[in-house]
Amino acid sequence: MPVRMRARPRDEAHRAATPLELFFDLCFVVAVGQAGRQLAHALAEGHWGHGVSGYLMLFFAVWWAWMNFSWFSSAYDTDDPLYRVVTLVQMAGVLILAAGVPRAFVRSDFTVIWFGFLVMRLAMVAQWLRAAAGSAGAERRTALGYALGVTVCQVGWLGLLVLPRADVPWVFLVVGLLELAVPALAERAWQTTWHPHHIAERYGLFTIIVLGETVAAATVAVQAVLDEHGELGSLLPIAAGGLLVVFCAYWIYFAVPIHLHLRSNRQAFVWGYGHYLVFASAAAVGAGIEIAVEQAFGKTRLSTAAAAACVTVPAALFMFTVWLIHSRHQKRGPAQQLVLPVSAVLVLVCTFAGRWAVLAAGLVASAAVAVGVTLTARQGTALAE
Repeated sequence: MPVRMRARPRDEAHRAATPLELFFDLCFVVAVGQAGRQLAHALAEGHWGHGVSGYLMLFFAVWWAWMNFSWFSSAYDTDDPLYRVVTLVQMAGVLILAAGVPRAFVRSDFTVIWFGFLVMRLAMVAQWLRAAAGSAGAERRTALGYALGVTVCQVGWLGLLVLPRADVPWVFLVVGLLELAVPALAERAWQTTWHPHHIAERYGLFTIIVLGETVAAATVAVQAVLDEHGELGSLLPIAAGGLLVVFCAYWIYFAVPIHLHLRSNRQAFVWGYGHYLVFASAAAVGAGIEIAVEQAFGKTRLSTAAAAACVTVPAALFMFTVWLIHSRHQKRGPAQQLVLPVSAVLVLVCTFAGRWAVLAAGLVASAAVAVGVTLTARQGTALAE
């Protein structure tokens, strides 16, 4: 039988991600993969403006739907049959959205995307209404505020279907800002009891899944070229460099325990919203490696530097954004603080290293990790003395 949905305590001991949450994340990987593939195809054809703008808009839809569920579940997960069924409905909406990504990217037809989003948002509204039914006072007003805000924004997304294609970026900008404002407005009266350690774990797990999708996309690209050409010489620098970039991205992200920083809504919202660029850049690295591989074998008209930029730019953005919103809160002293920003600039410089650009970016990222580990070890030794 369904239980009354009550807010879980923020200081709950041993709070960890559930199998249902992991299953939920895996469904989102399908949508992330679709967006990455469309980005790779657009950039390989030289459609930079369309590729980047389309990717950022579609990735926002994927990321925001994931955000809505993750923060709600951190505060209200009851794990009873009704909660599980509604969450499975949301997962179905994710898969519908993923199926509509190619159509939206190529033809600006957002019908399937909007319907998939509708399925997810109706389920999300149902969850908030259930939370409202199980609460009272300010907490109930917050839950109802979320339900109303999500509903209004979903109506706003109808602009993607009824307005001219030229207005699509404006719809995303306006309604996207409204979406970002909903949590701040809804929680003015009462703050939901999201769990710092749990939410940090959820973000970390999604980072791993996105990096895994990046490795998968790069592997498929390398395999396709090997099957067609059977040549390893030109592939090895790109494959090795790309792998180093992904491995270092993992190391850089998980170098610090961030949950200790998440003490208030203001800190948590800045950190959580900033992950849009963290996730989007991590996924874009896979698309960039695919383009670099294709360029090495003449399967795209892009120059060597342009193809390299498809890897170095998102890799540098990942490093800088992780430092800005994530790791700098645990860094001590100017030396530790400068490692990632300086390394991000050096990764961008690698764009002009010709066919060795991706390998050079991977080596710079590896050096950043090595320097960071050394400085942290020295700090630990100094404190021990």
